[in-house]
Amino acid sequence: MRRLLNILWNSFKMSLQELKNNKLRSALSLIGVAFGIFCIISVLATVNSLEYKIQNDIAALGTSTIYVDKWQYGAGDGGDYPWWKFVNRPEPKYEDVKYIKERSSLAENVAYFTSEGTTLDYKNSEMQNVNVYGISNEYNKIQNIDITAGRYFTEAEFIRGNAVAVLGYENAVQLFGTPERAIGKSVSFDKHNAIIIGVVAKQGQSFGPGFDFDQSIFLTYYFYASIYNVTGGYNQHFIMVKAKPNISSAALSDELEGVMRQIRKLSPKQEDNFALNDINFMAQAVSGFFGTVNIGGWAIAGLSLIVGAFGVANIMFVTVRERTGQIGLKKAIGAKSRTILLEFLLESAFLCVIGGLIGLLMVWGLAAILSAILPFAIVISGKIILLAFSICVILGILSGIIPATIAARMNPVDAIRSK
Repeated sequence: MRRLLNILWNSFKMSLQELKNNKLRSALSLIGVAFGIFCIISVLATVNSLEYKIQNDIAALGTSTIYVDKWQYGAGDGGDYPWWKFVNRPEPKYEDVKYIKERSSLAENVAYFTSEGTTLDYKNSEMQNVNVYGISNEYNKIQNIDITAGRYFTEAEFIRGNAVAVLGYENAVQLFGTPERAIGKSVSFDKHNAIIIGVVAKQGQSFGPGFDFDQSIFLTYYFYASIYNVTGGYNQHFIMVKAKPNISSAALSDELEGVMRQIRKLSPKQEDNFALNDINFMAQAVSGFFGTVNIGGWAIAGLSLIVGAFGVANIMFVTVRERTGQIGLKKAIGAKSRTILLEFLLESAFLCVIGGLIGLLMVWGLAAILSAILPFAIVISGKIILLAFSICVILGILSGIIPATIAARMNPVDAIRSK
C-alpha cells in the first residue's frame, strides 16, 4: 500500500513538473480535455436542471390524474388526427363531474376547471392579462394550492357561488404591495366585484403545461358561471380525475372511457368524441426529449475529448523520449516493467484530471451566471462530477497506454546508452 501511494505521489509530481516545464504544449493539449469536460458537465447539468423543473411543473398538474378534454394533448394518433374532428367535439360539462363520481369506482377526486382572461382593477390600479380560473370544490384535492395569506374557499361558498376570490401572488403584490394587505379588499373585473379572501403562495415561472397561479384569480364555479359563458367560446373546459391510492392511471383511463361513452350516449360503433389525457405520458415524453438532447451534448463533448486524448498521448510520447535515460536507470537498479507502466499511466491520468478540473471550474462559473439569469437554478450534482472524474481517469489511461507500454518494454542498457 505504501509503495502504491509512493508511485501515485511521484506520478502526480511528474505531471505538475511536465505542466511547469512545457507550459504551452501542456496547455494546448489540456484545452481539448477541459472543453470536453466543460461540454459534458454543462449540458448534463443544464438539461437535468431544466428537466427537473419541467417534471415538477408537470407533476403539479396532479399525479395519477386524467384530464378529460375535447383536445388530445400532443395531437394523438401520431399527430395525424384531423383537426376539425377535435374542434367539433362537445366541451366537457360541469354536470359530467357528478356522473363521473357516481359511476367511477376508481376515481378518488373529480374537479371541473374552466378559465378566461380579463383585466383586474383596484381603485386606480389595473392588472392586464389576468387568468380567471373557475373551479369546483375538489380542485384543491388534486392541485396543491398553498395559501400564503387569508384562507381558501369553504364548501358553503362553492355551493352558493359567493362573490369571493383567491388571488395569485404576483397580482396581490402588484395591486396591494403585500399579500396580507389584499385580504378583505374588493377587486373588479368584467363589471363584477369580488372580495379577496386569500392569496396563493408564490409559484414562480412554469416551463411545463401547468397552471399560472401567480397571475391568476380563482373563483368558485357558480360565481364564475354567473359572469362568463361556460358552454363554449375560446376559454378552456376540462375535468380532472384523480385515481384512488394504488390505482394506476392506465386503469383509471380505461374505466373513464366507458363512463364517458355512457355520458355521451355513444353506440359501440361510434368513435370517442372526447380525449383522456394521462399526465404520466407527458412526463415520459419530456424524459425522452431530454434524453435526445443529452445524446447531442455527448456527441459534441466526445469530439473534444478525442482531440484532448490525442494531445495528452502526444505529451506522453514526448515525455517517454525525454526520460529514456531515467527509465533505463530505474530498470537497471531493479524497477519492474509494471511499475514503469503504472507510473506513466498515472501521470497521463493526472494530466486529464487536471484538464477536467479546469473544465469543472469553467462550468461552475457558467452555472453561477445562468442561475442568476434563468428562472431556475443550474445544479451540478455529485453524480455528474463523479462521472466527469471517471471519464478523465479512463481517458488518461487510454491516452497513455501506448507510450507507457513503450516505456515499460525498454531495454535498460539501450535506454541508458540512448541518453
